[in-house]
Amino acid sequence: MESSVFRPLDEKSLVEYIKSTPSLSSLLGDRLDALTIKEVGDGNLNLVFIVVSSGGGSFVAKQALPYVRCIGESWPMTKERAYFEALVLKEHGRLCSDHVPEVYHFDRTMSLIAMRYLEPPHIILRKGLIAGIIYPLLAEHMSDYMAKTLFCTSLLYHTTTDHKKAVAEFCGNVELCRLTEQVIFSDPYKVSQYNRCTSPYLDRDAEAVREDNVLKLEVAELKSMFCERAQALIHGDLHTGSVMVTSDSTQVIDPEFGFYGPMGFDIGAFLGNLILAFFAQDGHANESNDRELYKKWILRTIEDTWNLFEKKFTSLWNDNRDGNGEAYLAAIYNNAELQLLVQKKYMKDLFHDSLGFGAAKMIRRIVGVAHVEDFESIQDASKRAYCEHRALEFAKRLLKERRGFQSINQVVSVILEMPS
Repeated sequence: MESSVFRPLDEKSLVEYIKSTPSLSSLLGDRLDALTIKEVGDGNLNLVFIVVSSGGGSFVAKQALPYVRCIGESWPMTKERAYFEALVLKEHGRLCSDHVPEVYHFDRTMSLIAMRYLEPPHIILRKGLIAGIIYPLLAEHMSDYMAKTLFCTSLLYHTTTDHKKAVAEFCGNVELCRLTEQVIFSDPYKVSQYNRCTSPYLDRDAEAVREDNVLKLEVAELKSMFCERAQALIHGDLHTGSVMVTSDSTQVIDPEFGFYGPMGFDIGAFLGNLILAFFAQDGHANESNDRELYKKWILRTIEDTWNLFEKKFTSLWNDNRDGNGEAYLAAIYNNAELQLLVQKKYMKDLFHDSLGFGAAKMIRRIVGVAHVEDFESIQDASKRAYCEHRALEFAKRLLKERRGFQSINQVVSVILEMPS
């Protein structure tokens, strides 16, 4: 049953809500007298409640607030984003159920999604990377998620009619797209009240970003692609804080920024955040663990993620050549040599897009508004600034020179060559 009016929930009012919602009370075995409810939202935008019943039933309830939570009511934000998050969770879940939590209930008026509770030992991937934990299946799982969700929502799989219809639906998520445009493609390149950096150490670095004409030309191109290229249904915020993991489970959460955009934005977000994690490791090293082995694992994971993604994506393409996709009609692309040429060009362009968006995401995490815990948790400010400076220098080079890279291994070689 849909509610008739929006109201922010707390632990007490959530119990009443559950009682009046059969799909939720039945999940808990109708044992509502001894519920454990805990608000755990540590993100920037939402309330998040973990609900567990004494009978063992559980779910997570996530409610979108009409403002940016970490700033307050002075920065309003549409709560309609919950509608788009629920749509993406359902669609991506249909395409890749192993790596997307199931949605049990959605209430549009209350901007509330109830979904599978990812119980311990699941933790946020970013926290695992800070702690130096190896996840042997991470590249396998993330490449699977990205290949399936991106391929199956693109014109390689869809007719143009179906595609346009889906694109039109997601055009409604304009406010969150505008937030991305601001914090990734605009704020870091100008003086903005929301920008910050590890001052005074990085003041000159931030200024250099704002004065770099070549960088600005490249960013304009990426912004244009982000705003204009409805390539596939992307997650829209696929950093290491949007993934929960154990040694054998990988679950992608929080797709409220989802819309039809450039595939490289998702791939780049994930790879760029792994690169940030790599550069942060020196700040987490100590006498008992120099993190050198762990840094090698991160770099291997970066290589494996792209290489496995490319393999799985092209394999889906080959398996669906005679399907409904209208990007490359079989009557035109009618011989093996031409099909291979088309595929190679498509994957090369996607690789370069991914590197560009990854670099832009890295830059904004160092001189823009929302920083990452990988660096923020390094207590010594001069050590933190040293790590951030190296990451920033690499990101700028990657953004400007991305078209020169032919393979992910070359990218990793440049990471290793960065002066210390």
